[in-house]
Amino acid sequence: MGFCSIYLDENPHLDLSAELAEYIMAFMLSPLGWLYGKIINQRNEFYNKGTLKSHSLGVPTISVGNITVGGTGKTPLVAYIAKVLADKGEKVCIISRGYKRENEKERVLVSDGKEILADVKKAGDEPFELAKNLLGKAIVVSDANRVEAGHWANDKFGITVFLLDDAFQHLKVKRDLDIVTIDATNPFGNKKTLPAGILREPIQNLVRADLIIITRANLINNINNLKSEIKKYNQTAQIISSQNKFAQVSAFEGTNSNLVLKKDSTSYLAFCALGNPNNFFEQLRKENFKLAHTKSFTDHHFYTQKDIDKLENLVREKKADALITTVKDAVKLKGLSLKLPCHIAQNQLIFDKEKELHEILHAALKK
Repeated sequence: MGFCSIYLDENPHLDLSAELAEYIMAFMLSPLGWLYGKIINQRNEFYNKGTLKSHSLGVPTISVGNITVGGTGKTPLVAYIAKVLADKGEKVCIISRGYKRENEKERVLVSDGKEILADVKKAGDEPFELAKNLLGKAIVVSDANRVEAGHWANDKFGITVFLLDDAFQHLKVKRDLDIVTIDATNPFGNKKTLPAGILREPIQNLVRADLIIITRANLINNINNLKSEIKKYNQTAQIISSQNKFAQVSAFEGTNSNLVLKKDSTSYLAFCALGNPNNFFEQLRKENFKLAHTKSFTDHHFYTQKDIDKLENLVREKKADALITTVKDAVKLKGLSLKLPCHIAQNQLIFDKEKELHEILHAALKK
């Protein structure tokens, strides 16, 4: 399934004509997808042959990325890895593009590891979330030019390990460990490349991955089938499954929230601006949160007061008790006026092979 699947996912009661339209659209765009895949493969070959150069950042470098568009759970994994490495005494620096920030060409030091130095609009929502979550653990930089940003950060802070956020396709930087996240609920779409499908590059390029993390494994029943499918394209990479679990749910700072949290009786209006919003809603349902209504915005959307007013009107209309959203969304609510209770659901990652994951991370530092 392609981009239209996002719409269909949010409207599960549409008739088969919509699914047919999705199929026809993918068929019509297939030639463009084929051409796009050829261009990407040619670019990759230029890097393989050395025609295009990959540059070392001078210290061990770990990339966390994906092969599809949309949210696959990269940001929580980056935060997890940063904490593991920092707790081992490493000086960690995360470099992210900072998608949809005010000026994507500007280098922004989001955090020096001690304090946050930029707001969410200058930093981008994901780098800001990481900076807030990793104070005392990692330096965070937003910069599209990861090579220059890496050298700059190394000179300034004496970094011992870099984490590249969303960099599987960014072959300009050499990496010692290439991690790819795959969303269990929609791993490859229709297996077509953009714009006919959701693949950023042909699925066969999974062979470049050193480690594959299946995210949201708890939301499907056929995890072994997915592992078998992945092994068709990469027989050597370790495959580790992870699941999301809400570690805590807290009141958003600044809201008048005297509501006592009772999952079995509190009725929520859930909202988010994620690449795959339905995963958040489904996880809430699986963990027995009562949802009166759901509302999704485009990925990386920056909220306005008008958005909040409309959401609160929906709460009243649907007779809900409160709003609930994600940590990534909560960082974009600062400065806005919320009159109704709003709760933040914070995820925790649980791995089926956590010991093996730590061993792989530590091995990458010795390369």
